[in-house]
Amino acid sequence: MTHIPVDSTMLAAVGFDPVTGNLEAVFNDGAIWQYQNVPVKVYEELMASDSKGGYMRDFIIDVYPDYRVRRLP
Repeated sequence: MTHIPVDSTMLAAVGFDPVTGNLEAVFNDGAIWQYQNVPVKVYEELMASDSKGGYMRDFIIDVYPDYRVRRLP
């Protein structure tokens, strides 16, 4: 999955697969989490948001099934 760098105090990059609805969030602490069954509209709204961290907290984290993929070194 290709990750797109974002300007955020919480996130370093975001990746999205529109076929599966899997969204990967690379957090600034190096943790990578995947959120499942995320609608394309939610991804688009995240990427258009002025506060990507706020959007993640309000509309993605604890809303969609998630798991930790890995942690970057």
